[in-house]
Amino acid sequence: MSKYIKEFGSGRILGLTTYQIIILLVLIAMLFFFSDTTVTKRMKYESQIKDLESQVEFYRKQAEIDRGKLNELQSNKDDLEKFARENYFMKKENEEIFIIKEKK
Repeated sequence: MSKYIKEFGSGRILGLTTYQIIILLVLIAMLFFFSDTTVTKRMKYESQIKDLESQVEFYRKQAEIDRGKLNELQSNKDDLEKFARENYFMKKENEEIFIIKEKK
């Protein structure tokens, strides 16, 4: 049995014994799968980053649309009045409003 262990431990690959290679592989595996910066966590974080970047792009487009609507409302009094009537049910004096809702 001791003869087998001597032969197993005496082989060298790249100047390292078999035991050193095994220990090195175990340490590398521990670094990739059991440390704070594991491969799975990194993939999860990259997925979250992509999701957040798509949300940022959506909100940038939405802000641009809202800026356009704001400029339109500030520049045209008729559009502002139409917006106020449709969204806030505002009315002029001596005017009646009838709200008709559809059944779904």
